[in-house]
Amino acid sequence: MKKRVKKHLPNAITCANLFSGCIGIVFAFQDNLIVAAYAIFLSSIFDFFDGLASRVLNSYSFIGKDLDSLADMVSFGVLPSVIMYELFLQAPQIDKISHFLNFVVFLIPVFSALRLAKFNNDTRQSDSFIGLPTPANAILIASLPLIMQQYQTLGSYILNPYVLTVLVLVMCTLLVSEIPLMSLKFKNRDFNKNIFRYLLLLFSAILILFFKFVAVPVVIFIYITLSLIQFKITNDKVPG
Repeated sequence: MKKRVKKHLPNAITCANLFSGCIGIVFAFQDNLIVAAYAIFLSSIFDFFDGLASRVLNSYSFIGKDLDSLADMVSFGVLPSVIMYELFLQAPQIDKISHFLNFVVFLIPVFSALRLAKFNNDTRQSDSFIGLPTPANAILIASLPLIMQQYQTLGSYILNPYVLTVLVLVMCTLLVSEIPLMSLKFKNRDFNKNIFRYLLLLFSAILILFFKFVAVPVVIFIYITLSLIQFKITNDKVPG
């Protein structure tokens, strides 16, 4: 019995990630973007704990790895694209252009799929990331309707078809970019080795405490910045 739990618990958590993503898609198509956004946050929690459970229980499997990517494709690829599509529909429509422009959002699952396939086969990403992880991209998109609910005055800036288009293109580029980004997995408690992770958690906690969902895009920017600084320092320490 214990062996079965040990073997299947991580996959069960991954399936919960997928289930949450599917429910989020339903609510997104019903124009309930708030619930859809929370579904992404819930999927992110499941995505964190399935990996944690796999490491703690030492129950890694190739099936689990593939299942995780398939679940992420739905929760962090398809769901955020549907949320973004609904935001495009709420934005002022550009005559003769928006009918085509609105579909740019479905580049998100395309580039998410490329990102996930690259991650599964890129040996460089065992301890860090190359390119923006799909959960980070999805969380940023999920924050948009929540920001508009929190500060209605920002709605006119967010619901701009040109702003949304640029955001989609930038995020898709980051997904498949060669930018080195740190993993948030703590393999030990050494402060010096994890200082940038601690700084990210500290800044994130402070910003979210005071600014709530508006802080999410800033946190993503800080995450990228700290990762680049860490990468620069690490490379400088390696003798040529």
